[in-house]
Amino acid sequence: MSNPDRHAPRPGRGAASNPAGRFEPTRTVAVDDGWGILDEPLPKLKTEVRAEAAKSIIACNASPDVPFTQSINPYRGCEHACPYCFARPSHAYVNLSPGLDFETRLFYKADAARLLAKELSARSYRCSPIALGTNTDPYQPIERRYRVTREILELLSACDHPATIVTKGASLIGRDIELLASMAKRRLVAAFISITTLDRNLKRKLEPRAASPSARLEAVRRLSEAGVPVGVMVAPVIPALTDHELERILESAVDAGATSAGYVMLRLPHEVAQLFREWLETHEPLKASHVMSRVRALRAGRDNDPQFGTRMSGTGTYARLFEQRFALAKRKLGLADNDARFELDTSRFRPPVPASPQQSLF
Repeated sequence: MSNPDRHAPRPGRGAASNPAGRFEPTRTVAVDDGWGILDEPLPKLKTEVRAEAAKSIIACNASPDVPFTQSINPYRGCEHACPYCFARPSHAYVNLSPGLDFETRLFYKADAARLLAKELSARSYRCSPIALGTNTDPYQPIERRYRVTREILELLSACDHPATIVTKGASLIGRDIELLASMAKRRLVAAFISITTLDRNLKRKLEPRAASPSARLEAVRRLSEAGVPVGVMVAPVIPALTDHELERILESAVDAGATSAGYVMLRLPHEVAQLFREWLETHEPLKASHVMSRVRALRAGRDNDPQFGTRMSGTGTYARLFEQRFALAKRKLGLADNDARFELDTSRFRPPVPASPQQSLF
């Protein structure tokens, strides 16, 4: 008989397994070899961080579903370990699992600031706000040591280049408040704090290493008091699990100083569908079938809908009712739409001055 603890959720981890990525030619299955291998406890998972040799840093976007045309992701993988994260499948591109590998085998872009300076200096470059945190979180815990996000923001500030930030973090964006406040005075930055739930117990299981709901609301308050335009992202909205919290999240965010709001329905692309099902069976077994039934109702009977125009909000009766409910709550609370991005100023931009190899005469 196998040890049931072998299949128990790992403390501080979101994924319950480490399935092979969709590009891998083989799959492995654990089989008892007669020596009790399945009874042996699994080794403790450690977070590994490596430098990624990126060739470019700004990613261009043409999707009509998102309000930005270019973005930067300082990190690959995310220590926050949210099992629903739509970025998990990106780990398959480096022959790693979208499961536990995604949250324990991380990469930082060590040359991000240098690459950014080079790309901003190109004669063909045209300034538009750069979005940070569109894939993986720019303020995940490893930012404390590697400071990639900080270096990017320092360069953007020096060039008077606008940026937006989306994060589930709190303390690290708080670390940068003085820099962000300086940028905000020049209409160069807006921040959006993502809040999925206000239930601390659910958050511990759903977003194991992200900041607590109260810490995120405090981040909203500190940013607002510092003069940084701040909004809230209710993301993802999980049907039959977190959707009932919408109004309470928005009310709490407004009380903390948020002036805009947006939402994204749960998306389950590629391997994420399997990982999220495993999470439901592990942590919410009584709700699992109901949640997935609602998800499929939003996605025309499938686990995921990749179509532009519907992938962020879903389709069908539930999607329409939730959209109306969100609009009503925003109107009552006086919240603007996050898509406005606070009309950041692109007219100030000055390309970075390259360092000269010739020493000054004075």
